[in-house]
Order: sequence, then structure tokens, then C-alpha cells
Amino acid sequence: MNVRQSPYFRRAYKKLHPNELKRVNEAIRRIVADLQWGEEKRGDLTGVRVYKFRVRDKQFLLAYEFDADNLSLLALGVHRAAPMVPLLR
Repeated sequence: MNVRQSPYFRRAYKKLHPNELKRVNEAIRRIVADLQWGEEKRGDLTGVRVYKFRVRDKQFLLAYEFDADNLSLLALGVHRAAPMVPLLR
């Protein structure tokens, strides 16, 4: 299987810490072994799958799509939860 990286994915990948790179590489190997690992998106993103995994206290999302011969890594990022804002009284 041919694995291709989008420029957006490549830019995010280069900025990762070595321990994060190890986990991302494990996630890519897992996806290559079974392309159905990720959750399929709906609507405008039909055909795109997102695989979620954790590195320490961060949740990473890896977006990809595939066909018979190619796996395209589209995006990689950290899930950002809404910040907790204290209520002012």
C-alpha cells in the first residue's frame, strides 16, 4: 500500500515531540493493517475517516482517506476542548 502525506499533515507531523512521533507512527501502522479503524465522517466529509488516540494527556485525531492502492494522511491535530472559564459573580 502506498502511503501519501498531505502538506497539512506533513507540517503538523514535523512539529511533534519524539514520544508523540512514536505514537503517531504506531497509529499509522495500525491503520495500514486495518483501514476500518477510524470513524467514518458524514456529510461533506464523506469518505474521510478519523482515528482518535491518546498520547499522555492529549487526544490526537488523524484524518485519512483510502482507496484500493493508496492511503492518504490528510490531517493530524490535538483535540482542543473548550476552556473552563470560571463564573464571575
